Amino acid sequence: MTPAPSPVRRFTGWHMTAILVAFFAVAIAVNLLMATVAVRSFGGVVVENSYVASQKFNGWLAEARAQKRLGWRDAVTLDAARHVGLTLNDAKGTPLAGGKVTAVAQHPLGRAADLPLAFRETTPGIYASDRALPEGRWQIRFDLRRAGREEHLLREVD
Repeated sequence: MTPAPSPVRRFTGWHMTAILVAFFAVAIAVNLLMATVAVRSFGGVVVENSYVASQKFNGWLAEARAQKRLGWRDAVTLDAARHVGLTLNDAKGTPLAGGKVTAVAQHPLGRAADLPLAFRETTPGIYASDRALPEGRWQIRFDLRRAGREEHLLREVD
């Protein structure tokens, strides 16, 4: 005995409708996911007003050149308690004592509030922060002032 032939399944309009609905549902879901991730991450603002920043750009370059001529060398550390340490030396390697150091710790993606940091000099040329940083990656903007000169640094710590 030969088996009975199986019935032929026809491709109908309902099949095509299901395929189209599934395709667009996947496309919309992916777009919503990507938009959500984009909105929750970096906001894209580097400067508040690009025109004003462009007018100050040459001044910033001059400040950077003057800062480079100082020849100050720095090393940023993070101790076990997550306090920030800053070692500051001149071009000859001599510790720069008697400076005033302040800083602001910023989360790179803006997910946490900025943390102001004050520093005290523990030994000549070595400065320690007054508070510990929470876990994670941080960018620290340092303002260093010593003997009428100043330097601005941006360093990253993990």
